[in-house]
Amino acid sequence: MTQRILVTGGAGFLGSHLCDRLMKRGDDILCLDNFFTGSKRNVAHLMREPHFELMRHDVTFPLYVEVDRIFNLACPASPVHYQFDPVQTTKTSVHGAINVLGLAKRVKARILQASTSEVYGDPEVHPQTEAYLGRVNCIGPRSCYDEGKRCAETLFFDYQRQHGVDIKVVRIFNTYGPRMHPNDGRVVSNFIVQALRGEDVTIHGDGSQTRSFCYVDDLIDGMLRMMDSPGGFYGPVNLGNPGEFTMRALAEMVLRMTRSKSRLVEKPLPPDDPRQRRPDISLARATLGWEPKVTLEDGLKETIAFFRRLLAEE
Repeated sequence: MTQRILVTGGAGFLGSHLCDRLMKRGDDILCLDNFFTGSKRNVAHLMREPHFELMRHDVTFPLYVEVDRIFNLACPASPVHYQFDPVQTTKTSVHGAINVLGLAKRVKARILQASTSEVYGDPEVHPQTEAYLGRVNCIGPRSCYDEGKRCAETLFFDYQRQHGVDIKVVRIFNTYGPRMHPNDGRVVSNFIVQALRGEDVTIHGDGSQTRSFCYVDDLIDGMLRMMDSPGGFYGPVNLGNPGEFTMRALAEMVLRMTRSKSRLVEKPLPPDDPRQRRPDISLARATLGWEPKVTLEDGLKETIAFFRRLLAEE
């Protein structure tokens, strides 16, 4: 049966890919975005579809619609954007969670929270399992996002315990792919854009810090599997690629694949930047039958091609 699905942050990077997949499944989609980091361009190809509706709305204000399921993806997710207005970032996570949970409670909808690996902070445990409680600076420049997402998880589980809301929580590790914002400050988009423009490719510190990169198609598959998992299984569940790469290795791969003559330049590490980040996805494998399939090189090919087209239009 066709389901009525609300996607908050639906015109963003992840949200637009999620809308694509839901459309292919035959669902009826309400895409909600305030366009702070999202773009109408990301969903323009869906505007002619009779089962797709786009609404400009900020989740910090209540929303009254009738839906069967809710994906809550609304929140700027890169340091450049979430530190631009840190108070609003916290409001988006906390007030936004209250508003979408209130909606889910009223209409008895299942709701999925797109949480983040940032809830683990700068981890002392490696790789990070869902049982790890994290090491987060609650007063630092990144805390508006880190603590906002942690509080949102608290609200989701309290709404489940207190009101019986049917929740699902996933913790998303670094994800990349087409439709990333070119100025979001994330390493994949930064390196690619700098390399394609012939600018210096900047790495922080000596580039020995590590991240794990999950291609967007794999991530969306994991989110859908979590949403469709049996009732009573709430998570949280790590979704990410356990392959681990140093920042220097990623930059060198981008330079090779773009055939760029850009130089690698080192800059100071930003405050509270995690030294290492890699998900333990044992739970996702066991409960969702999910693991990433796209290699970093294959994913970068698609992402580089996207940014080539984007920069050619400038």
